[in-house]
Amino acid sequence: MTRSIYCFAILANCWLWMQAVHEFGHVLAAWLSGGRVRLAYLVPWDISRTDYVADQYELSIVWAGPIVGAALPVTIWLAMRLLRSSHEPLAAFFAGFCLIANGAYLGAAILTPVGDAAEILQLGGSLWMLALFGVICLPLGVWLWNGRGGYFGFGAGAQEVTPQAAAIAAGWLATTIFVETLCYFALVA
Repeated sequence: MTRSIYCFAILANCWLWMQAVHEFGHVLAAWLSGGRVRLAYLVPWDISRTDYVADQYELSIVWAGPIVGAALPVTIWLAMRLLRSSHEPLAAFFAGFCLIANGAYLGAAILTPVGDAAEILQLGGSLWMLALFGVICLPLGVWLWNGRGGYFGFGAGAQEVTPQAAAIAAGWLATTIFVETLCYFALVA
């Protein structure tokens, strides 16, 4: 049961934080290009989005979400690896999650362009670039996941998932949900 709680909390945290990092990319690009962010919509019960106004560089702003959403977690993982952190496998899992999510999101445009992929195509971006992003990100994400099961209590050499670790992961998830919900209600009030 402890391992189930831990894994559920880790996966849910990865989903929510992947969206936050992705939207951070849009927000950062909008600000750097002189645009104005009207809303960064992050709630635990819906898909995230960023609404902005920009007179130029709109294609760059749209691309920045998936690029930053993939690159920033990888950078954090590399830093933790260089520092030999005991939580490097967790950072690798999150980075892999972000690579797979962002890569699949844009790479799936070859079948059905939605969200950012549809916007990129409408703004003159190329389908082959979306596919290439997916082809690069997906295998890198899977590579980062490879052999990490032991950290989460699975497979050969599995570490024990302690009740303390499960409580910390669940507490982090509860805090993330609380903050996102609080921010949402502050915006609509």
